[in-house]
Amino acid sequence: MKIDKKYYLTKEGLEEKKAEYEKLKNIRALKISDDIPRILESEDLNPEYTSFQEDLGRIDGEISELENIFKNVIVIDSKKMQKVEGAVNIGSKILVEINGKDEDEFTIVGTLEAQPNLGKISNESPVGRALLGHREGELIVVSSPIKATYKIKKILLS
Repeated sequence: MKIDKKYYLTKEGLEEKKAEYEKLKNIRALKISDDIPRILESEDLNPEYTSFQEDLGRIDGEISELENIFKNVIVIDSKKMQKVEGAVNIGSKILVEINGKDEDEFTIVGTLEAQPNLGKISNESPVGRALLGHREGELIVVSSPIKATYKIKKILLS
């Protein structure tokens, strides 16, 4: 029996995926109604038709992937999770001290929303995975790719 992967998304992330889905469905409908090239212009395969089929296949693949995400999504409610557990969880926004000197603030999100440059790290990344379940004041050593010590200074409500 195949176990489907669970996808963690914030409410905003889920809305973005739904908008992307609708956009792809509209593009597909327009492509089919406007762009279908004539299948054969000669005995040779029409390169435009081949390109059309490849584009359609890519769009259908993306639509199918989004439908799978929607079937297996878990919407993150960080405030509810933090009140119950009081520890770092998916959806937690945290302030950390790195190696006893630098501070950084980031939110732990599912892999589909991770954007480290915007302060959103994946729950499956080495740092995200290491911090999950820990509480304020705890020290966590992460050894990937270099060894760093993270101290959770504060768990902020997002």
